[in-house]
Amino acid sequence: MRKDLDGRVAIVTGAGSGLGRCHALALARAGAFVVVNDLAGPDGAAGVAAQSVVREILAEGGQAVAEPADVSSFAAVEAMVERVIARVGRIDILVNNAGILRDRSFAKMEMTHFEKVLAVHLTGSANCCRAVWEQMRAQMYGRIVLTTSCSGLYGNFGQANYAAAKTGMIGLMMTLQQEGLKHGIRVNCLSPLATTDMTDGLLPADTAARLDPEAVSPAVVFMASDDAPEKTIIGAGAGVFSVVHLIETEGVYLPPEARSPADFRAAFEAMSDISTARHFDTGFDQATGFIRTADRARSNKPGAAIGCPL
Repeated sequence: MRKDLDGRVAIVTGAGSGLGRCHALALARAGAFVVVNDLAGPDGAAGVAAQSVVREILAEGGQAVAEPADVSSFAAVEAMVERVIARVGRIDILVNNAGILRDRSFAKMEMTHFEKVLAVHLTGSANCCRAVWEQMRAQMYGRIVLTTSCSGLYGNFGQANYAAAKTGMIGLMMTLQQEGLKHGIRVNCLSPLATTDMTDGLLPADTAARLDPEAVSPAVVFMASDDAPEKTIIGAGAGVFSVVHLIETEGVYLPPEARSPADFRAAFEAMSDISTARHFDTGFDQATGFIRTADRARSNKPGAAIGCPL
């Protein structure tokens, strides 16, 4: 019986342990040939952890190979991608999972730790996307999964660096999806909650026990499939899957003479009215929405009086 990902080639970064390992196993079970990426060992070859995951996949009858590369180095990632294409001829799926933590309150955080976290998470994901981009464009097919986080979506004490990197994934997804659409490339974000080495000690014991990383990976398989959505943030944890929406209220038009802080305070409740919320497909759509709201208010149409939500 044909599996969902038969014939597909997938790269999973940071796949030597934790969520990456679970993603790699799930993709292999769905039929994909999996490239298990992790940092190189002391001899420059694939590390022990990556090789162990490959052995797990092979033992289950799947196909996999270990590939070392530091995702924060574009040259290293590019060389890895070239090796994969030379070996199997294509890359269909990229799961950007590699990451590190350097948690500290912002007042005590060294900026080198801020830069390092961004280099691995955000720049590392951009490096990987850029390295596979031309191949996916040429074959008119690609599935890219970026990993965001509840820290990036909602904030988390002591994680300014991590949260900034994870929020950056959303902007990267939005733009890459627009640029990749006509080439058959679909780009989405995963926001996982799982107990891994990175979260050790951060979660209450009873919560951690329920956040099995294997329960997250089905979302990755879906986003790697032919039926993948586009420009979607899927939350996953404890077997629950959600969709995170970015929306904006319609807003209130304030004329030039009514834009003082006091005017903002008076209009803020109406400005915040979630019942008027709307979704924008592009940044330019927001500009169109602003102009439309302003024009309707200034024309004094019914229900569009100055200072009222439209």
